[in-house]
Amino acid sequence: MDKDLVADTVAAERLGTTLRRAGYSEDAIQGLLGEDAYSSERGDTPAEERRLPETPLATLVRLLFLQLPVSAEEAEAALGRDGVDALEVTGLAQVGDRIAPRARILPIGTVLLASDGFSRDGDDPADYVATYTPTARVLDSLTPRPRVDRAVDVGTGSGIHALLAAQHARHVIATDVNPRAIAYTELNAALNGLRNIECRQGSLFDPVAGEKFDLITCNAPYVVSPERRWVYRDSEFSEDEVSERVILAAAEHLTEGGYAAMLVSWLAFDENNPDERVLAWAEASGCESWILSTMNSDPLTHAAEWNSHLVGEALGEALDEWSQYFDSLGVQLVSEGAVVLHKRPDGAHAARVDELDEDELDDAGDQILRAFESRARLTELGSDNELLEARVGVASSLRLDRELEPSGGRAVDVDGKVELTEGTKHAVDASADVQEVVASLDSRMRLNEVIDSTADRLGGLLDDEVGTLREESLDVISELLELGALRFRGD
Repeated sequence: MDKDLVADTVAAERLGTTLRRAGYSEDAIQGLLGEDAYSSERGDTPAEERRLPETPLATLVRLLFLQLPVSAEEAEAALGRDGVDALEVTGLAQVGDRIAPRARILPIGTVLLASDGFSRDGDDPADYVATYTPTARVLDSLTPRPRVDRAVDVGTGSGIHALLAAQHARHVIATDVNPRAIAYTELNAALNGLRNIECRQGSLFDPVAGEKFDLITCNAPYVVSPERRWVYRDSEFSEDEVSERVILAAAEHLTEGGYAAMLVSWLAFDENNPDERVLAWAEASGCESWILSTMNSDPLTHAAEWNSHLVGEALGEALDEWSQYFDSLGVQLVSEGAVVLHKRPDGAHAARVDELDEDELDDAGDQILRAFESRARLTELGSDNELLEARVGVASSLRLDRELEPSGGRAVDVDGKVELTEGTKHAVDASADVQEVVASLDSRMRLNEVIDSTADRLGGLLDDEVGTLREESLDVISELLELGALRFRGD
């Protein structure tokens, strides 16, 4: 940007109000450019521009979404003179006969988010501030969102997670070592009329030393690499140390009953034990933890992924440098994913690891809350007999999936799953009979009663087969409880 950002509260709030009144929204953009509009890149803009009609709303999409200049006359027709002045005052655009955007403003749900927008790949400045990236969406989707008193977003970047937290927290603190990230966050708070966000510049948790929070979010610069190129990607720490620091510091800053959601990366020096390091960090945190691995790569694949903006000789040199770096460390695998912590008042803690397909992920915040509540209750119950006396109900949309194969002229079950159709969309292996138990769950009945009534309905089961059904059902139901797909009555 040629001009510094200015978090002029009055101008930014006026601009936000004007954009909302003009109908500048996520639905409107997708209506004009299609459902894949938000996955477009800078190179797609010539084609995208040609899809737009000559309307005031389309002018806003050209200017603020596609980051293309428009005439002053078009801008005033879409925003009014006050809106154009606000763009100039805040430094979001250069104003003259043509209005040239210096930033991109994306509607994300009910939030308006300003950032540096489209990446220029290797030409991005060191203090580049990214928009609502795929990783930002993952953290957003995995963040529990109970009503809380105090929240902190560490490494806030554009401030998106602080903005989202501000909708269910009384007070939010946003920290970042990058001054431009702090400027964007202050501007975005004003753009959205939010007055409960406080920005503090500094590294990770340093600006909030000694303070406690009910909710912590962190999309840290977790990428393990030999480079120190971009503030948003590369930390000042070596190897995967930044991820370890974030997990342990988050645990120290959580109130009892609090939650932390973080994106991190971890190394493996033994490919047969890929999660050893992150499990050790989770154990040392003293919190109940859920580790959700989104990527597990050999070092060369990892290097290629994070250098995809390069081509030709430059790409080859980067791959050589990164490969030599990982070889010198003895690294066999590099993993990325999320870690969610819950600080239980009773101090009990255990770690769970699951793989997660981030492309399939939906909003899972409520599911994660249920998962931790159920894990605590399962710990209290302590035995299968006590679980059989509990009342359990369905809390998430489920799909019962059965695979049949022909055998002797009849269909035989060979595989089956209970799948979550929302949230994390995990699946649990379950036989057809166990699926019948899940389909019959009724929180007004004890689990033992549900299993017995299902066995009676199936008919013809011997005593040992009923015992097997009970045992397998308990395993599946316990797993679905831990995933947050089911809930105990009263939770």
